[in-house]
Amino acid sequence: MPDGSARRTGIALTERQRIAWLRLIRSDNVGPATFRDLINHCGTAENAIAALPELSARGGAMRAIRIASEAEAERELEAAQRHGARFIGIGEPDYPQALRQIDGAPPLLAAKGNLDATAHPSVGIVGSRNASIAGAKFAAMIARDCGRAGYTITSGLARGIDTAAHRASLEAGTIAVLAGGLDQPYPPENIPLLEEITDGAGLAVSEMPFGWEPRARDFPRRNRLISGISLGVVVVEAAERSGSLITARLATETGRLVFAVPGSPLDPRCHGTNGLLKQGAIVTTGSADVIEALAPLSQLDLFSGSVVEEPEKIADMLPPDDDDRARLVSALGPTPVEVDDIIRHTGLPPSSVYLILLELDLAGRLHRHAGGLVSLSMQE
Repeated sequence: MPDGSARRTGIALTERQRIAWLRLIRSDNVGPATFRDLINHCGTAENAIAALPELSARGGAMRAIRIASEAEAERELEAAQRHGARFIGIGEPDYPQALRQIDGAPPLLAAKGNLDATAHPSVGIVGSRNASIAGAKFAAMIARDCGRAGYTITSGLARGIDTAAHRASLEAGTIAVLAGGLDQPYPPENIPLLEEITDGAGLAVSEMPFGWEPRARDFPRRNRLISGISLGVVVVEAAERSGSLITARLATETGRLVFAVPGSPLDPRCHGTNGLLKQGAIVTTGSADVIEALAPLSQLDLFSGSVVEEPEKIADMLPPDDDDRARLVSALGPTPVEVDDIIRHTGLPPSSVYLILLELDLAGRLHRHAGGLVSLSMQE
């Protein structure tokens, strides 16, 4: 049985740091990757907040960047407290350890429920919202057996397969990842299930602000958290072009195992899972297929380290000049490229390249893509 107790590593944030982190991640043009770059460059979130106007102006911003105020951050912390939730920083012990390793891991997660759920390795289970009876029963079986083997079950609180997986793992522990704020669960009919999760051995998490109603584009963002929290993802009944296939793709990109349950070629709900099998997913006809494949991974401390920390000293680095910025911008286009290629092409020092990209990002002129690729905004 996997032992997750050794995975609780990290350093707690002070309340002042937590407010500064929340202000920074809620400011315009600051996503998870930009947040990490700002901390690396500025040393602390407070220093990063102070530097935002100058950095965005150097990147060519047409208007002043909006910075979340201390009052806004305090109001969100109060909203979390009213809902029985708290914000966990990426470097803190209760943050899901495996999630730390993915590109763009959220620096802060709103969490409600039993934080012990993050102390154990996790298995993701996703699939069709319009699940068959057989598919739902199979997902529940996998969830129960993996729970007995010491894993938490992570899913997205959706109808169908997600619901079956959560219900079957209520006793062992389950993590529900929400696409909207913790106070805006979707779908509404699963609110009672969510309450069972957070009142028991489970946990609900979200990277979105309180009050945020989920939109279509927020669900792929949620899917990256499901795959990031998990050592492996089991896909049960997924149609072609479904959100479950997005989760499977993200799992592959982050080095997680992908399990697919074969289904009838005549059932459209199985076209996606059968396609995953053709692409090399692990054939899954029983719980043992999952437990045996994950056993070696769950015994290793694979996910310690790689956290955002606030160094005591700020790197003393002269900013690039306008010629350097012009050279880099002219080398970029709408096609995503690797940062190493930018460094080779421009001949600029890596530190200058990263800083110019940060400036462009804060000015809204840069797009970040999966795998660390970047491109210039089409508005250029």
